[in-house]
Amino acid sequence: MTSLDAGPGAEHGATEHGATEHGAIKHGPAPAGAGPDSGYSPARTLPLRVEAIRQFRRRRTLLAFGIMLGLPWILAAAFELGGGPAGNTVGLASLATVGGLNFAAFSLYASTGFLLVVMVALFCGDTVASEASWSSLRYLLAAPVPRARLLRQKLTVALGYSLAAVVVFPAMSLAAGTALYGWHPLRLPGSLVDLPPGTALARLGIAVAYILITLLFVAGLAFLLSVSTDSPLGAVGGAVGLAIISNILDAVTALGRFREILPTHWQYSWLSALQPQVSRDPMIEGAVVSASYAVVLLALAFRRFRNKDIVS
Repeated sequence: MTSLDAGPGAEHGATEHGATEHGAIKHGPAPAGAGPDSGYSPARTLPLRVEAIRQFRRRRTLLAFGIMLGLPWILAAAFELGGGPAGNTVGLASLATVGGLNFAAFSLYASTGFLLVVMVALFCGDTVASEASWSSLRYLLAAPVPRARLLRQKLTVALGYSLAAVVVFPAMSLAAGTALYGWHPLRLPGSLVDLPPGTALARLGIAVAYILITLLFVAGLAFLLSVSTDSPLGAVGGAVGLAIISNILDAVTALGRFREILPTHWQYSWLSALQPQVSRDPMIEGAVVSASYAVVLLALAFRRFRNKDIVS
């Protein structure tokens, strides 16, 4: 990786970080000349625009969005080739071909437990660990970019791309479903009540917003692993693996109410938005649990990175 990847902040003078004789980046006093007249300003290093462009040009970003844009059409093709949903149940899968709104709701249901988890873990787990694996992280810090700002900029961009990926998927599912099955009211599973399109879009918006909140746990965990390892695959895989373990533990009914503290226990609470009367309590509980995990994990990530010797 060239020095251009460090962003415009690389051309400025000095920072609070210096290099030890062993190559590890340590905190230290700012060099002489780094005052207000030197032209250096921490707030001008690694602008969000520069980091966003760098991350967008990554092949994993393009591949991830390619999957999110293409998968709805693959799902629709699977229904067409398979002759449509089978069975006499009235769940989301059996109602997927009723219309575009139902197809979008089914796509969300099918992707919540794994696909969306992987996407968020990919963006948040790869962002710092990849710099370390390329041996460019120490040069970003010596460029100079303050540690807290480096993490803040990278986390902001990673969360931005995660949000975009989660929103793009149901939006493309809605487009694909509408193109193939038409624009019809949303038929609610179980009750077979139809919601007008305007109300249905608002309900799906609530579902997507809730899913984004529950995925904050995955984002915080992946980011903590990203600052703790030089392996992007380890950070991404570790976050996905721990989410899977949480799902497995949640399936153990013998744990009783202890399952409610698991971050994935509430991941499907958004289905309450697809009922004639929305039940907010499960979503509120799930949002509080996930946000609490995210705050703790992100705080640990910043503390871990602040005291870490950067040797790669």
